[in-house]
Amino acid sequence: MKLSVQKIQLSLAISFLTLINLTLVSYTQVQAQPGNSKGQFNQSLIFAAPPPPPDIGEPGKRAEAGSRGCGGDVNKPVTSVAQKRFTALVPVYSKSELVFAATIAEHPSFSFYVPYSSSFAYGEFVLEDEAQNQTIYKTSLTGTPGVVNLSLPSKAAPLEIGKRYRWYFNIYCKKDNQIIADVEGYVRREQLNSALKTQLEKATPSQRVTLYAASGIWYEALSAAAQLRRTQPQETSWAALLQSVGLNDFATEPKVECCNLESQQ
Repeated sequence: MKLSVQKIQLSLAISFLTLINLTLVSYTQVQAQPGNSKGQFNQSLIFAAPPPPPDIGEPGKRAEAGSRGCGGDVNKPVTSVAQKRFTALVPVYSKSELVFAATIAEHPSFSFYVPYSSSFAYGEFVLEDEAQNQTIYKTSLTGTPGVVNLSLPSKAAPLEIGKRYRWYFNIYCKKDNQIIADVEGYVRREQLNSALKTQLEKATPSQRVTLYAASGIWYEALSAAAQLRRTQPQETSWAALLQSVGLNDFATEPKVECCNLESQQ
C-alpha cells in the first residue's frame, strides 16, 4: 500500500514539475518575440547610433528654437492645433548635440516636420561635400503642417561611400527672401556589408526596420518605417523608431505629400 501511495506521489510531482517547465518555456518564447501585433507598441526597437566622427567642428541643429518673423505671418498657426517647432527627424548625440546619421543610399531621403504654410514661405535644401562644394535645391511647401520627405534627385551626383556631407534645410519668407527658420546636420554614406545584405533580403518589412536600426543606418530605417506606416497604419515601427531618438512628439504627425527638389544650378 505504501509503495502504491509513493508511486502516486512521485507521478504527481513529475507532472507538476513538467507543467511548470512548459509554462516557463512558453513565457520565454512569448517574451522573446518582437512586439509588432496590432495595437502593441514595439518596445524592442532600439536605434544603435554609430560612434560620432571626432573631427566635426560645428554640431548642427536638429530643431529651430523659434521663428524670426515674416511680416507677422510666421507666428500665426496654420491649423487650430498648437504649432510644433521646425525639426529634422534625425538622431542627435546628447553630449555634443551633434546631428549626424548614416545612409547606404546613393540618393537618400531626408525627413522633416515643417509647420509653415506655402502662403508665406518656401524651402531651400543645400547639400555640401567635404570640399565645401554645394548643391542647392529649392522646394515649395504646402498649406498643411506635417512630415515632409525630401529625396535627392536620381540624376544628381550620388553620395560616395565613406564620405561625409553637410546638409541644410532653410525656410525663407516670400516677402523679403530672408531665412526665418533653419536646421542642419551631417550624413555619411556607408558600405552595406554582405551579412546585413543577406539578412535584409530574407527579412519582413518590420524586420528590416529593426535590422537597419540595430546597424545604425538611420535614413534607411526611417524610410522603411515610413513605408510600413503608409501600408499598415497600425504598425508601430515608425513611432518606436522616433521615440528611440527622442522624437516621439512627431510620431502621430501626418505625412504631407510634397515636395520635389529642384536644382538651382
